[in-house]
Amino acid sequence: MTNVLAEIGRVEVAGDKLQEVCHGASVAAGWWKHHPTGLNLLDVVNDPNGPLEHLLGDMLVGTKLALCHSELSEGLEGHRKSRMDDHLPQYPMLACELADCIIRAFDLAGALRYNLGEVIAAKLAYNAQRADHKPENRVKDGGKAY
Repeated sequence: MTNVLAEIGRVEVAGDKLQEVCHGASVAAGWWKHHPTGLNLLDVVNDPNGPLEHLLGDMLVGTKLALCHSELSEGLEGHRKSRMDDHLPQYPMLACELADCIIRAFDLAGALRYNLGEVIAAKLAYNAQRADHKPENRVKDGGKAY
């Protein structure tokens, strides 16, 4: 466990970079623009000025979270069927869908201006100290099996 705790600072830096790259790629690809109107959806998410903008921002966040879920569901199917990815056949479908989920999660975190690297580092440190995460407690009756 000591090695994990020693690496937390590096995790934060790596997470920050992943967030920057994933969100930047998504913005560059036009995923945060409503093309028929030219509306910058980041403005809607980050600066809600009224009830409609607030509702649209909430819907965008919900949609982006649902897309993370859809990537995980695709990964589950790929794993269940032992499939290689359709687009990157050198990799298992599950690996590619996990990557897609992470890309979408870091993109959303970037849009919301979260510091996901910092949050991941804090969660790792917290989880390392949790009694219910210790192997001896997980095997007890009522412990977390997974």
